[in-house]
Amino acid sequence: MNVVVLYEELSGYFLSCIDHFAEKQNANIYLFRKAVNKEAPFHFSGYPRVHFFCRDEFSGHQLAEKIKTIDPKAILCGGWSNKMYLNVCRKYKSKIPVILGFDNQWKNSFRQNMASLLSPFTIKRAFNFCWVPGSRQKIFAKKLGFKEENIFLNAYCADLEFFNKLFLSGIESKKAVYPHRLIFVGRYYDFKGIEDLWNAFIEFQKETPNDWELWCLGTGDVEPIAHPKIKHFGFIQPDKIEKYIAETGVFVLPSRFEPWGVAVHEFAAAGFPLICSKEVGAAEMFLKQGQNGFLFEAGNIPELKGVLKKIMSLSDQQLIGMGQRSVELASQITQETWSETLMAIVNKGKVRL
Repeated sequence: MNVVVLYEELSGYFLSCIDHFAEKQNANIYLFRKAVNKEAPFHFSGYPRVHFFCRDEFSGHQLAEKIKTIDPKAILCGGWSNKMYLNVCRKYKSKIPVILGFDNQWKNSFRQNMASLLSPFTIKRAFNFCWVPGSRQKIFAKKLGFKEENIFLNAYCADLEFFNKLFLSGIESKKAVYPHRLIFVGRYYDFKGIEDLWNAFIEFQKETPNDWELWCLGTGDVEPIAHPKIKHFGFIQPDKIEKYIAETGVFVLPSRFEPWGVAVHEFAAAGFPLICSKEVGAAEMFLKQGQNGFLFEAGNIPELKGVLKKIMSLSDQQLIGMGQRSVELASQITQETWSETLMAIVNKGKVRL
């Protein structure tokens, strides 16, 4: 079985999912994506059943001809903004399952309402199924005109096996000495709330000096702040993150805009208590207030500072308990369930068509 994936930016977690699917279903994945983002320069190798293509090397006609030679049994397309991708999807919609994937939360914005209004002439002409990560995205899918039975959830999944191994390998050392370090992993952009986190952390340190540090992993257009208890490590390849997970204790994602946030799933699987803004989509599945972490209103620095105070006031044993609850919640979505869902869509499409 050949499956075509039309994507934008690649990530390690997505590749681990399609690789699992390819192995389980004896499938070949033909993956088209844009050039690597310089601010997230992931290196990918070791996926024998995944064939990579840079979409920038194809014209619209060349892309269509290439996919014709592949003879796909299904197409998964990330988003609807790329016209070349849309043209391909329209050609195949009546022949094979063509799946739209997106993570936009429904915000009732003018742009979203226009997309919904135009969907019968644009989006719905190209796709017969929709696969989204959570309930906020499902609302949007329905607004676009997809029927309940053609919408599937849990479109994003962390490399659970990898992060669970890190949890198991590090739990005993954390029981002995719990690392009083917060960790942020993401791009240094304003919408990520990184400056909110820095300001809240620094204010709390001034008001209540303590032994906690803040480690930040990422790059972007926001200049790293200088503070003796805030460390910046730049972009870290996924296979190099083990050291940072072993030496930190609480994951923080303070985003002002975060449609999903797979890092929340990753750090839950690694056994971390979580702090997330209410804008983080993935928090709906992987963060239970007071059980394994805390939520706060995005952009509200005093509230974020209060949440930092709560987490730092907990005993090491309480933090370990929170981390174990995170592991339980992370198991709701696995690579196995991800692969089963994709196969269920493919099979449903075969019956319908």
